[in-house]
Amino acid sequence: MSNQPKSNWCLNSFNYDFRNATLLELALTHRSYSAKNNERLEFLGDAVLDLVLSDVLFQLYPSVDEGNLSLMRASIVNERSLSAVARQLDINEHIILGEGESLSGGQQRDSILANTLEAIVGAIYLDSNFEKIAAVIKTIFNDSIDSIDPSSSYKDDKSRLQELLQQQQKNLPEYRLIKTTGEKHDQQFFIDCVIKGEGITTSGDGKTIKIAEQEAAREALKRLTDDRGE
Repeated sequence: MSNQPKSNWCLNSFNYDFRNATLLELALTHRSYSAKNNERLEFLGDAVLDLVLSDVLFQLYPSVDEGNLSLMRASIVNERSLSAVARQLDINEHIILGEGESLSGGQQRDSILANTLEAIVGAIYLDSNFEKIAAVIKTIFNDSIDSIDPSSSYKDDKSRLQELLQQQQKNLPEYRLIKTTGEKHDQQFFIDCVIKGEGITTSGDGKTIKIAEQEAAREALKRLTDDRGE
């Protein structure tokens, strides 16, 4: 954990100075550390993030239909993308974890990083107002927003994998739930993607089965394209 005061770090990384520093502390507190943790703030931040980015994309791309706008937004707020932004902001240096979670490398886990980023968004919203959190989100997600190409296909990884296998006349993937960890309100699902006849089995995990399947499909796509030299 960084020795840099959390308020100074937040000001530098998010350009936001908390009036109520306990909100920032709570946003950084994982459930492994305390029963008083960031899960409610994560719930709020997830909704705020979706609303702000929906508005941004709606304004930027007036001719794009609802389905593609949803896929464009999903490309920004999926677990992998959120965790990448979280690392750029050094959130991993400031997460408050229980000893066991910390020793197992929880500060580098994509799901924890993504959830903590959402919790910080929720905390800033509560500490300020919608206008301020919208400005913060537009700043920290500026590169992600700029990288959107409306002419590209934003099909999810499961769809892309299935289409590729169909084109190559290969067996379609099977998704198998391997295990589930955590309490009912905060479960982590582990999925294998198996492509029979290709010797490919890849794994993914996430806070929903859908997220875990997408992660496993993404890894399978990488294997298939690497094998083809793409």
